Amino acid sequence: MLVQRMKKAAAADGMDVDVFATAAADADNKLASEPVSVLMLGPQVRFMESQFKAKADAKKIPMAVIDMKAYGMMDGEKVLQQAIGLLDQKV
Repeated sequence: MLVQRMKKAAAADGMDVDVFATAAADADNKLASEPVSVLMLGPQVRFMESQFKAKADAKKIPMAVIDMKAYGMMDGEKVLQQAIGLLDQKV
């Protein structure tokens, strides 16, 4: 549902983005097979942050844990803005 809300927010803002979600167990496959500009973790897998940070850093992909309140409210606009903010960061 959050992915759909992020896509809807992007369309409303006139942005062309590709947003997808995957299970933590399949993330390595996605990182290897999909072009990824930003990696965001759901708050429920925050405990895996250091593991994913190392993988993201190796590929020079900015990464963050999704804001818990925005995630809980399924606020696609806020999470999209968080992702866009990550694009400005250098790894």
